[in-house]
Amino acid sequence: MVLQEKARPVAAPAAGVVILRGAVLVVGELLITAGIILLLFVAWQLWWTNVESDAKQSEVIKEFAQDLGAAAPAAPDAPAAPEDFGPPAVSAAPGHAGTIGIMYIPRFGENYTRPIVQGTTSDVLDTLGLGHYTNTAMPGAVGNFAVAGHRQTHGAVLDNIHTLVPGDKIYVQTKDGYYVYVFRNNQIVMPSRTDVLEPVPTLPGVTPTESFLTMTSCNPRFGAEERIIAYALLDSWRPASAGPPVEIAAQVAAAIGKG
Repeated sequence: MVLQEKARPVAAPAAGVVILRGAVLVVGELLITAGIILLLFVAWQLWWTNVESDAKQSEVIKEFAQDLGAAAPAAPDAPAAPEDFGPPAVSAAPGHAGTIGIMYIPRFGENYTRPIVQGTTSDVLDTLGLGHYTNTAMPGAVGNFAVAGHRQTHGAVLDNIHTLVPGDKIYVQTKDGYYVYVFRNNQIVMPSRTDVLEPVPTLPGVTPTESFLTMTSCNPRFGAEERIIAYALLDSWRPASAGPPVEIAAQVAAAIGKG
């Protein structure tokens, strides 16, 4: 028969060990809570701000369409021969947060329709769409028509700016008509490079003879250490009475009825 050993009393854990275990549990719970909060913040930044901005931008487009009055005349079924409508009409700049027009970029998708609003402060860029640098030219004018937009949040209006290829057309609609810019090239610069907004981009003091479109956004896509700049040149324009270019006729019709 095997003899059973007498059970030995188990020593109680030291007070310091108990305190350490409690501290570890508290820190663990705090880290889990912080992780959940961080995930919610990221979801808010990358998803909900886009939802809110898209809704507000649709309202801006609807209001712009109402200001235009009747819908624009239908475009022809096929591209017509180039017409000379004379020098482009150039509107006066509106006040802060006033709507300038609508931008259509087929390269970004057939549903890409974004308002262009005066100003580049957060109340414009975070909600209303593409912001126009107030010290730059208006659409169609000789000089540099420059706009800014977010890339990943608040509507992500220039999320796909890096996909543009030379020759892509960018259409700007104002109350006066339609301006067709042709993408030329892009450039990555530091945020301090404000010379990209000069009348002739990157060439301070040079008198412009052409009409530029410059679009600026953050780079890389999920960062803001740099800026990506897209340059385009005005190729043609047509008054509102002539109807939209056939290439964007469906987008214009959808925009006019948006909301």
